[in-house]
Amino acid sequence: MGAGRFRRGRDGVRPASDLPALIGDHDIVVIAAPINEDTRGLLNKDFLAAMPDGAMVVNVGRGEIVDTDALTAELQAGRLRAALDVTEPEPLSADHPLWDCKNVIISPHMSRTVPGTNALCYEVAANQIATFVAGGTPSNMVQLDG
Repeated sequence: MGAGRFRRGRDGVRPASDLPALIGDHDIVVIAAPINEDTRGLLNKDFLAAMPDGAMVVNVGRGEIVDTDALTAELQAGRLRAALDVTEPEPLSADHPLWDCKNVIISPHMSRTVPGTNALCYEVAANQIATFVAGGTPSNMVQLDG
């Protein structure tokens, strides 16, 4: 099974390629995606330009998904805001221009270290496995077409 099977649009799900056309009416874009050939550089200059003034980019996925130079330019212009748990490069150098932007929060790649996160992840995984072993359908199971 190729990973591309999960990137296609289907009822209720739009493919990543549709994102630039969808974001104009959204004040917050949250990135929690893995890095791959479809997501690398997804939030580029054109994507960011399509976001409304005052909108916020939140990236807890991977730094390479966002074009750092393009985002920095938008932040320096005061047009967008950002909350970044990951960056490209990582770590940022002490003199990186992102540090001087007043409209960005940068955390040290720690979004998964919220107290209780590991215990919750293990609990959810155990429940999903138990449901599957008992012959049920786990609530977070992805159904493949074809």
